[in-house]
Amino acid sequence: MFESELVIARQTWQSFERDLSRLLTYDGFENVRLVGQTNDHGADVVAMRYGKKWLFQAKHWGKPVGLSVVTETLKAAKEYGAEVPVIVASSGFDASAKAKHKELLDEGIRLQLWDSADLVKKAKKLFDDPALAKSKPRPLREYQKHAVESIVGAYFDEDDNRALAVMATGLGKTYVAAESIRRIRVIQPNARVLVCAHTNDLVYQLERAFWPFLQPRDTTVVFNSNETVTEDQLNNADFVFACVDSMANYLSKRAAPEFDILLVDECHHVGAKRYDIVFDALDAGSLNGAFALGLSATPWRADEIDIREYFGDPRVSIDMVQGLKQGFLANVDYRMFSDNIDWDMLANLQGKSFSPKQINRTLFINEWDDAVVYRLKEAWREQPRPRAIVFCGTIDHAQTMRDKINQLGFCRAEALYSGGGRPSESMNQYQRNRILGDFANGDIACLCVVDIFNEGIDVPDVNIIVFQRVTHSRRIFIQQLGRGLRISEDKDKVIVLDFVSDIRRFAAGIELKDKLEEGPNRISLPNKVTFMRIGEEDAAVESFLREWLEDVVAIEEADEDASVLKFPPSAVH
Repeated sequence: MFESELVIARQTWQSFERDLSRLLTYDGFENVRLVGQTNDHGADVVAMRYGKKWLFQAKHWGKPVGLSVVTETLKAAKEYGAEVPVIVASSGFDASAKAKHKELLDEGIRLQLWDSADLVKKAKKLFDDPALAKSKPRPLREYQKHAVESIVGAYFDEDDNRALAVMATGLGKTYVAAESIRRIRVIQPNARVLVCAHTNDLVYQLERAFWPFLQPRDTTVVFNSNETVTEDQLNNADFVFACVDSMANYLSKRAAPEFDILLVDECHHVGAKRYDIVFDALDAGSLNGAFALGLSATPWRADEIDIREYFGDPRVSIDMVQGLKQGFLANVDYRMFSDNIDWDMLANLQGKSFSPKQINRTLFINEWDDAVVYRLKEAWREQPRPRAIVFCGTIDHAQTMRDKINQLGFCRAEALYSGGGRPSESMNQYQRNRILGDFANGDIACLCVVDIFNEGIDVPDVNIIVFQRVTHSRRIFIQQLGRGLRISEDKDKVIVLDFVSDIRRFAAGIELKDKLEEGPNRISLPNKVTFMRIGEEDAAVESFLREWLEDVVAIEEADEDASVLKFPPSAVH
């Protein structure tokens, strides 16, 4: 990280921006967010310090920055609402930029200019005294201490060279992995680490998550389809964060660099050929190869592959229900709404058994967005600092929900999605980062999302989750629910409003309620699952559904056409 001006000159522009973000994090800036992309509107990094928003325009050019960049940066600062604009230029500034800078300062405009010498100077302070770095990991919780000790012990176990950590979303599995590797490298400072994930977003998130656990001099490289990495970097960087597709393609053509640790996040994806190429090249998990460490919140597979063949039996395993019952996760107030069940149609059904597809097509009234928004408004008043995610099924639906929420005026909502089949549906990385930045800062309080935050992506703590998206995947359901379960100081509970029109979700709700209430070791926590009708708790609905959904586990995991639903003799009116 900015070891010398020569090192800076040899960087790619992407690594230049990431190292700038890392330096700012160490220097005490908060909510540091890398937003630089095509059409980034003149901003590469935004951050907060002393209650003010800073905007950084990073230019990794072979020539000095001129007046046009100054103009562009000032325009970007206005668009982003930033009070302190900064231009960071690897090759410095020409005379016109310096003259304009002086003129702006005389006018009270706080533009700052940083060149390579400034970056090296700032980094050297951290190199000379790493204790100055303000980005440090918080103390471990008790269950995390046990997990870290188990993983570190596995690394030094002469009879095994694998570890699997299964921890529900919100319990800090990445935190545990990073602390474990930090402790290993205290004993073996030269241990090299390869971190693999299946998406670029997750790769970048992982690198950022590791920053508090690194020494300022530790070098990191991101290896994916977006960035150019040299052989020297792959063979010498302390940490390589790679998209598994890119790494597998590389290893299928070249000799593998030496790595002491292979960390696979969301490791329930292993078993595909791309993962096997990486494991075989590093001999990962064998006694003479790289230490194989797998992380997952949802280790279930729909096929025959057993992830224990790659990582061994779990060294730590804490599922969502355990986390809730033991107080490791935020208390959950789960409300399942049955208002959209056509009870008159249900009373007229006849037969001995029904498939989920038949029931869903017959019983559920799908259009009830207005009711959802009003229920959300009611829940909004219950939380001291409300922050919500609404899971939607389509881009059009997310935009509709955004507009309906904004029309009522109780908060500012925005739609967030990765893209669609038509150009009009696409949302580029700049737009997504802008929205996420506003959400992190509190300027946006509600996100209506499509196929985002299902897996691996961390967001600021939220305390309201709304389900309007049908998913038949237990893994996706748990991942989505976990977005609101992370503990924070001002968070008493997460309110979950479930409006999903699928009979299997009712089965999942019953199973969750029963698991939270069972067992002699249950401590007194206000976790609850409630079945709601017309805005009120309705015990009759729950009783009827329990009679109907006799085998809730079988129904939750049933195929569309499986005849597993047993119809009771009477219906609720």
